[in-house]
Amino acid sequence: MTTVTVHTAKTNLSRLLARVEAGEEIVVARGKHPVARLVPCAPPPPARKFGALKGIVSVGPEFFDPLPPDELDLWGQ
Repeated sequence: MTTVTVHTAKTNLSRLLARVEAGEEIVVARGKHPVARLVPCAPPPPARKFGALKGIVSVGPEFFDPLPPDELDLWGQ
């Protein structure tokens, strides 16, 4: 982890961001006191793909049967 001053961070922001993108963590300090930490952002989660579980998960026809009364009571109906 590298520590840089605020002045250095303002002067070399593009270079510091390139290092952060490469996975490095950089602390920005005002004098000897840490103020902020530059870290890479987490990548966005992958988009869901429709049908990804096809052939892995199946729903039988009993899924659509009405629930028995005792189970319906558990659901508060």
